[in-house]
Amino acid sequence: MNSPTQPIAGHAIQVLFVTSEMHPLIKTGGLADVSAALPAALGALGVNCRVLMPAYPGLIEAVGAELILDGLAPFAWGPRCRVLSGQVPNSEVPIYLLDAPELYHRPGGPYQDDSGFDWPDNALRFGLLSRVAAQLCVGQSALQWRPQVLHANDWQSGLAAAYLKLNPSNAVRSVFSVHNLAFQGNFSPDWMPRLDLPWSLFAPEGLEFHNWLSFIKSGLYYSDRLTTVSPSYAKEIQTPELGLGLDGLLRHRHESLSGILNGINPNEWDPAADPHIAQPYDQDRLDDKAANRKALSQQLGLNVADDFLLLGMVSRMTYQKGSDLVLDALPELLRRPLACVVLGSGDTELEQRWREWAARRPDRIAVHIGYNEALAHQIEAGSDAFLMPSRFEPCGLNQMYSMRYGTPPIVRRTGGLVDSVTDASPSALASSTATGVVFDTASPAALVSAVDRTRALYEQPDLWRGLQITGMGQEFSWTRSAVAYLELYRTLIPDPSTA
Repeated sequence: MNSPTQPIAGHAIQVLFVTSEMHPLIKTGGLADVSAALPAALGALGVNCRVLMPAYPGLIEAVGAELILDGLAPFAWGPRCRVLSGQVPNSEVPIYLLDAPELYHRPGGPYQDDSGFDWPDNALRFGLLSRVAAQLCVGQSALQWRPQVLHANDWQSGLAAAYLKLNPSNAVRSVFSVHNLAFQGNFSPDWMPRLDLPWSLFAPEGLEFHNWLSFIKSGLYYSDRLTTVSPSYAKEIQTPELGLGLDGLLRHRHESLSGILNGINPNEWDPAADPHIAQPYDQDRLDDKAANRKALSQQLGLNVADDFLLLGMVSRMTYQKGSDLVLDALPELLRRPLACVVLGSGDTELEQRWREWAARRPDRIAVHIGYNEALAHQIEAGSDAFLMPSRFEPCGLNQMYSMRYGTPPIVRRTGGLVDSVTDASPSALASSTATGVVFDTASPAALVSAVDRTRALYEQPDLWRGLQITGMGQEFSWTRSAVAYLELYRTLIPDPSTA
């Protein structure tokens, strides 16, 4: 067998990677980062991986797409669509765009309108994506290229595995990755006939989930292999607490379930060569990080003394991410010499609470509602420590960015956070393995205690510098993750030369 870190000799495994978002084309969360990085890393290992996603506004021009399939009618009643082929900017990854203007050429985001409400026909929009993904895998497809593995991601492409099962001639194997089980894609069963799904599939042993048509359950039930984005999250979703009603199915399928920790793009997130930050730095020039702290504080109007601990937070403002825990802890935290920089958006109530705090204490709290890629990099580089008090976190990427930027993360012990951050216990500090501060209970008091522990380390320059350097030395590249996915594909197609 070829080494998994070398290109496959002779014949490459062919993978159709189906996603609803991909950085830098369109992004609402971590799925976009994974969809950009994993196919590229798989390609470097010799996998022939091509991405399929909807043609949102501007994407056809962005990838230089050319028409390859026209006049497709995946559903008997419509709508008609076409497939175009292009290449992801600044990447060697080929991409197929599913173009159905009446479904995808809309203002707003990929899932919601400008007012933040879900598109009422999301079942059709992503049912179409799933149906076309399955059709590109079967023999009657006019596409010359044929995948051996269909790799679907989250609920938006969850129906693809069901459509594959409906084709008796199908030989393509399927992988379904859960990036966040909380987003399930549950719709009225009235969509069943409109999506050309037989009613026989609307059963507990199928698509039915508490009287809903569930896209995510389709992926979990019908796919050959299942993955999540961290080993701990793979275990957590098999429990009633975090299984969200699907834990029984996941326990039933535990032998097909793997947890593979996400990686990060070390070229995009590199403090030594980051074009967004005021002063580049690395492990050997860590003192230069202070220039970024100063620039960030001045840019946002914060009055941060040298002995202040500057906390950063780049996150969706949601209950899951623990944004409310930070808000509830602020009255106590602000008794300490610290300041806080927050970037994100989410629940309207939480956004308003952050605005009120920023207006009340503009010298200590800076808040930017929305997303700004440059500011996200500046917060990683300019903060002293990074807050991630998530109630659950399938993987998380910002804790990895933070470690790479010498900004120790403060995280709750859950999911990918516990898989990637080593708590600064006395023994871990003594052995130079500590990379951050980990706490257990999802409460304001526990968060305050974790910040106090962090501040105690910050006041000991030698310990703090060791914590920073150990974090910066961690290996979080996508190569490690891509090797694990390649091995998973090989279990489905043991000998690609005969496939």
